[in-house]
Amino acid sequence: MSDGFSGAQRTVIDRAIRAAETRSRFEFSVYVGELAQPSRDTARALHARLAAPTRSVLVAVDPRQRELQIVTGADVRRTLDDKSVGLVATSMHADFAAGDLVGGLSRAVTMLAEYADAPEVMYR
Repeated sequence: MSDGFSGAQRTVIDRAIRAAETRSRFEFSVYVGELAQPSRDTARALHARLAAPTRSVLVAVDPRQRELQIVTGADVRRTLDDKSVGLVATSMHADFAAGDLVGGLSRAVTMLAEYADAPEVMYR
């Protein structure tokens, strides 16, 4: 995370990450800083360097460029689909537009874990 966060802000995000990992059994990481262009490729490269990328979710934000990337590993994509990730991204954009970077990040991690942990819907 960026050095621009206070200790209290880091604690808020860290708690959200720990709760998300406990709930979903996936690993969550947050990166706030410069994302070289193309930002999607940079976020994917960061995700690939995580300890368990197939079981991980990376939320990457470049506040200066107003870039947001959410990268999910193969195991995560079995329960966390693109539509759910898109809904979370929309929520984050609203929080960021209101000037709430920390709240947007912590809520996003929480929402991603909830979607990842949601039971599959059975259709008949």
